[in-house]
Formats: sequence, structure tokens, C-alpha cells
Amino acid sequence: MKIMVITLIASTTLAGFSANLLAEEEEVPLFGSLDDVVYSENLWAEMVTQHLVGPGSLLSTPYEGQPPHGAILDTVDTRLTLRGNEGELIIERNYDGEGVSKLTVANDPANYLKAITVMYRRTGYDPENQDWFWVKYKPDGSLDVDPQGMELAGRIAEGTAEGCIACHRTAPGGDYVFNHDRYKRTSNIPGAPD
Repeated sequence: MKIMVITLIASTTLAGFSANLLAEEEEVPLFGSLDDVVYSENLWAEMVTQHLVGPGSLLSTPYEGQPPHGAILDTVDTRLTLRGNEGELIIERNYDGEGVSKLTVANDPANYLKAITVMYRRTGYDPENQDWFWVKYKPDGSLDVDPQGMELAGRIAEGTAEGCIACHRTAPGGDYVFNHDRYKRTSNIPGAPD
């Protein structure tokens, strides 16, 4: 009789454990999910089509950067339509390496390009953070990863003290953009500036 009771308790406990495992597996990460990765791949392909990234892409004037980006940056600010969403698009190329300067980057950008960071406004994607979709690409268009191996696409570092959202939330103008405040929104979105 004791054996049966122990077996029953073990089965009940194991069933509860399995249910917890299943619930954990269904949890969607804040960034790096399959949807985020696929969306970032489509975004890259459309940016290549529009000559915004990749060989022969449109470049702006290099300027001095700061961490966590590169020593030298160049930024392209435009609009893009992807999957029926027309949104603001900010592409920042991050340059670094020995001998990097505004002049060396202007003359040979591919030699110093370390990463391409992107902010793309997806209507309804993340209202609490101005609907920005964040991506960090390697120069070849593949996704960069964080120290835990998570692909850097989506709500990168949402809810943490560091990372894309935490940093850009401090930008003046309330639009999460540091070099201008053209994208300021006035709406009933929680956290949106007045």
C-alpha cells in the first residue's frame, strides 16, 4: 500500500513538473524570438533593396561616436515600408579599429565597419517604448548576439538597467532618438511624451 501511495505522489509531482516545464517553454522572450529574427531578416532584405545597407549603400557624413556604439558613426534617417507597416527607420553604422577616424571611414568604410544598429518604428509593436523595433546586425547582415547567445532583435534588454531601450529612453524630446526629436509622439500610449 505504501508503494502505491508513493507512486501516486511521484506521478502527481511529475505531472505538475511537466506542466511547469511546458509553461516555461511557451514563454516568449522579449527579444530574439523567432518572430523577431524573421522580421529582422526581412528588414535587412528590404534595406538592401533600398540601398540603405550592404555594398554600394547610401552613407552619411562620419562623426565621432561613443560607447556602446563605435568610435566613429554614420547615421541614415528615413522611412521604410515593410509588411504593410510604414515607419521611421534609423540606421547607424558603428565603426572602430586601429587607425579609425572620420577621414579613414569616409575613404574606406568597409574596413572599419563593426556593426549596424537599427531602430524601426512598427506601429503597435511596443507602445510602451514608442513602438521601436531594435536590431544589431553584423556587417554581413547576420544578427549579432548578446553574451548569453540571444539574437539582438526586438525589444532588446527591455526592463533592464542597460541596453538599447534603457539608454534611448533618456533621449531628450521623448522619441528615444538622440540627434533630434522629430519623432515625438503625442498620444494616449502609456509612457508616451505629452
